Amino acid sequence: MKIVIAGSSGLIGTALVAALRRDGHEVARLVRRPAGASDEFTWDPVRAQVPERALRSADAVVNLCGAGIGSRRWNGSYKQELRDSRIGPTDVLSTAVAAAGVPTLVNASGVHFYGGETGDRVITESDSAGAGFLSTMCRDWEAATQPAAEAGVRVVLVRSAVVLSRHGGMLALLRPLYTLGLGGRLGSGRQYQPWISLDDEVGGLQFTLTHSEVRGPVNLVGPAPVTNAEFNRALSRALHRPAPFVLPAFALEAVVGEMASEAILRGPRAIPTVLEEAGYSFRHETIGEALAAVS
Repeated sequence: MKIVIAGSSGLIGTALVAALRRDGHEVARLVRRPAGASDEFTWDPVRAQVPERALRSADAVVNLCGAGIGSRRWNGSYKQELRDSRIGPTDVLSTAVAAAGVPTLVNASGVHFYGGETGDRVITESDSAGAGFLSTMCRDWEAATQPAAEAGVRVVLVRSAVVLSRHGGMLALLRPLYTLGLGGRLGSGRQYQPWISLDDEVGGLQFTLTHSEVRGPVNLVGPAPVTNAEFNRALSRALHRPAPFVLPAFALEAVVGEMASEAILRGPRAIPTVLEEAGYSFRHETIGEALAAVS
């Protein structure tokens, strides 16, 4: 296949490009700087410019664009940046995919589409959007793929959990604290903490590309949901370090602001129904397996 990827320089994009090439696929990368390699094409989502030659003969486009949810403390301007870095580029790319006749668009989204007030209820892809900033952003992000869907493109909306990797992401922030024996649960610890290993994030993306029956929302989450307290115990075991502390909710909110209540102190008990019913086999089925592989 020829697969075009926007957002290829991040943790997930870098791993996905490498995996696709190992499997023999041709990969082209859309970049916002001047193209510096034969597989790169410069695009400008602000000016709605996508080079036609980049999409020519493409079998699929993967859109992973988006500023990091946890990269900065949220304020009004950064929340707008989070939205603008996702919704506008998705609309531009979706329109270009439709015009070029690309058969498949795999578009990133987040598991916080469902909001954080779902409690112990099991959440599948058939559940509706929740409330809050992240949920609304994810809903609008997914809606920006409508130009492609209306043109008959197979659109896959991958609602990803926190990705566990030894190369970055959340574990890069947590590992030093746990190594020093400063780990612990966050708030009550009863909130669910959706997770997925980087191997399964990439594997799930590849699966959606090669299985034409998969379309619409797809939860990219580990198959065994855990609470934050369970995650804390599993990471403590994986790193062979005690994690006795508790960071109260009010303290966490004081440190990271609104992101605490939106993305840390609440989370859906989501399961990957669509992937499992389509036959995807997880490489890491439990949080213990995932953490052991990356610790």
